[in-house]
Amino acid sequence: MPAIVLVGAQWGDEGKGKATDLLGSRVEAVVKFNGGNNAGHTIVIDTAGQREKYALHLLPSGILSPGCTPIIGNGVVIDLEVLFSEIDGLEARGVDTSKLVVSGAAHVITPYNRTLDKVTERYLGSRKIGTTGRGIGPTYADKMSRVGIRIQDLFDEKILRAKVSGALEFKNQVLVKVYNRRAVEVDAVVDELLGYAERLRPMVADTPLLLEQLLDAGRTVILEAGQATLLDVDHGTYPFVTSSNATAGGACTGSGIPPTRISSVIAVIKAYTTRVGEGPFPTELLDADGERLRDVGAEFGTTTGRPRRCGWFDAVIGRYATRINGVTDFVLTKLDVLTGIEQIPVCVAYDIDGVRHNELPSSQGDFARATPIYEVFPGWSEDISKARTLEDLPENARRYVAALEQMIKAPISAIGVGPGRDETIAVRDLLR
Repeated sequence: MPAIVLVGAQWGDEGKGKATDLLGSRVEAVVKFNGGNNAGHTIVIDTAGQREKYALHLLPSGILSPGCTPIIGNGVVIDLEVLFSEIDGLEARGVDTSKLVVSGAAHVITPYNRTLDKVTERYLGSRKIGTTGRGIGPTYADKMSRVGIRIQDLFDEKILRAKVSGALEFKNQVLVKVYNRRAVEVDAVVDELLGYAERLRPMVADTPLLLEQLLDAGRTVILEAGQATLLDVDHGTYPFVTSSNATAGGACTGSGIPPTRISSVIAVIKAYTTRVGEGPFPTELLDADGERLRDVGAEFGTTTGRPRRCGWFDAVIGRYATRINGVTDFVLTKLDVLTGIEQIPVCVAYDIDGVRHNELPSSQGDFARATPIYEVFPGWSEDISKARTLEDLPENARRYVAALEQMIKAPISAIGVGPGRDETIAVRDLLR
């Protein structure tokens, strides 16, 4: 049975949580393979006629699907305070989190990582990246510099103390001499981290081995990306990216599943485009249309609450996502947000210094100068939230979807027409 990768096709916030949740009842495990609590999923579930909204930041979306094993993979960086706060919040609402599994090889976000993240952004001033200040980047930097703290280190105080002490020898020099901040005490960090150890211990497992056993037993596994394609540290709009690999390739290194076990790649893409943070955004709307998309689409960050930058659909980015990830199916979300717009522009190419570019430029400078070349499609005014088949959509909505599918060069297999779990048109079976 397959391992299925689920990624975001734009700059994040496309609705991956809803897509994972739709599949969650039909799979045995959902693995988060990258990122940390710097991004979130909002999932809306209708239960007994009552609509419940859940905001997840660190936990995999499968946590809300009974019978599904949610797994935090080795590629994730974990703020333990956030992890247990999120678990406690779900438990208080009656959600069973007892099946959660955490990789012992995942790295821990330490207090000094959070401090360094915040002071570095302030120090950069106008050159800031637009991080969330949650210590994600410094933790990944520690991982690559081989001075990071892993989950398994919390179960051996001697090893933990030695690693924290070694890391702080340099970091305290930076905090004190460069940023004029107070030095961080080794004992304070060790004590804080040890305080989580006993509660954490039953959750920790050899997750690559567990995943191999599930797949060998004929179970289906979803590998869920945090962030999105254009935020991938290698393949995104560098340097305005996250600190991990959010594309399909990262699913293997971040979970321990080999590439030969992956059968399909599902990418989630909005019917328009948004991004949070700094960096170029060719179709960004700084006018009433942008405000409308933000208000109607409730485009505010799940984790940060920051208003998202909004723009028209960018087919160049969609094609790039198809190519980089090997997308087999798209899930198109928030089509309902476009209802009531008379004319809907779609970016089909870029103009860069008078030259048409049909593909995403590899040069950061070229992308920063790109201006969109639009094709305009007629909109629709009918309420589509009750649509459950393609035939239920107005003709202009069907034409819009068909045009996007042709432009992004992979089939659109599901369409979101509202925030609820059931407000989806299933065009093709994603687990076929």
